[in-house]
Amino acid sequence: MRIRVLGNLVILAATVALSYGMQVSKPHYADLTAPIPVDGAMHDTVRARSFEVRLDKIVFARKLKTNQFGQERLLTTGGLWAVVTTNLAATGSSTTIADGTWQGPTGLRYHQTERLGYRQDMPPHGVDPGLEKRGLFVFEVPSDQIRGARLLIASRRFGPLDAQARIGLDAVPTGADGEPADIVPEFDLDAQPGGT
Repeated sequence: MRIRVLGNLVILAATVALSYGMQVSKPHYADLTAPIPVDGAMHDTVRARSFEVRLDKIVFARKLKTNQFGQERLLTTGGLWAVVTTNLAATGSSTTIADGTWQGPTGLRYHQTERLGYRQDMPPHGVDPGLEKRGLFVFEVPSDQIRGARLLIASRRFGPLDAQARIGLDAVPTGADGEPADIVPEFDLDAQPGGT
């Protein structure tokens, strides 16, 4: 009788251990339907399923100067402004690129700022095949989220099983403290070519 009870307890313990192991080792639904990353580097053309992108320049600034509703404004942030200039084009048919995310080295994600309102040179970007278009992505990021960061660009914010350009920002020169080597005190967003 004791052997039978002991045997049942061993089987129960093994079943619980196996169930727990299966629970923690299986992929989460969000991982199964997550965007499919297409990796690249700065200054390279990264070709996703429906668009291609080339990251040309990143400017880091302490303050951002812009014209909103006919009024000049100087915006500050708790970290740094990261103004990312890209060239975008569609690969097969006309499409829209609506999402840009800054992913820091720790995995924290920062979506494009919403403090600038609508601008023609900011997302959503309508792009056509064979016609490059300049596109800006503007982020507010802590200075410790620069070194080892990546820029994630997709046609939609929630695009399950769609391609996502994932551009490594290793070419950004940083100092020993992790801050970018070149930070401008003030950046005029409207002085850029095509600025609105």
